[in-house]
Amino acid sequence: MRYGYGYYGMYFDPTYILVILGLILGLLASAMVNSSMRKYSGMRNMSGLTGGEAARRILNNEGLHNVQIECLSREGGDHYDPRTNTVRLSYSNYNGASVTAVGVAAHECGHAIQHARGYVPISIRSALVPVVNIGNRLSIPLILLGVILSWNQTLIAVGIWAFALTVLFQVVTLPVEFNASRRALQKVEEYGLLTGEEKRGCRKVLTAAAFTYVAAAAASALQLLRLVLLYGGGGRRNDD
Repeated sequence: MRYGYGYYGMYFDPTYILVILGLILGLLASAMVNSSMRKYSGMRNMSGLTGGEAARRILNNEGLHNVQIECLSREGGDHYDPRTNTVRLSYSNYNGASVTAVGVAAHECGHAIQHARGYVPISIRSALVPVVNIGNRLSIPLILLGVILSWNQTLIAVGIWAFALTVLFQVVTLPVEFNASRRALQKVEEYGLLTGEEKRGCRKVLTAAAFTYVAAAAASALQLLRLVLLYGGGGRRNDD
């Protein structure tokens, strides 16, 4: 099947539109979260709580004294590790007393609460991690190998299904992240960690961060659609 040729006989693949759409979504999400993070990183919360202190207060009030809090030696990488029951915060969020620092810390504590309360989606996501890691590494090489071996549809199909696992993982991640942010806002309110204006800023930070997960899932879904359109047709494309 021939998708079309432009001037000078150049091949045009219309499925690149899907890649471009995914890229645009990613850029918009990145711009949104960076803008919100910068704005509220400069707003010191009136309680003077650092992110590390806010996290400890939330966890203690939830009875999660066994959950550890660690300060990372670099920026970024804020996360909750269910394997070691540890909340890890970037240096600036652990030591900073900004609205962003408290919001991010509360969000990661939301994951710790999910884990402690047996929230099913986070258990599913954790179970998918090793399988997704393998699928993510093998998907494109399998598809390319299938193409090289005279469009071997078995290899191509396995590669596409392996990539589909990545999309599934990101879809499962969405309710996990949204729920963690909802829990974070509830605990910030319940324990009086932020004031009215600060809480609105916290909500904006967490909403912007959540959009990055939506954008990532959408971009992966678009890439999966592109792989299916290009390689899942059951045979070699030709120019006839």
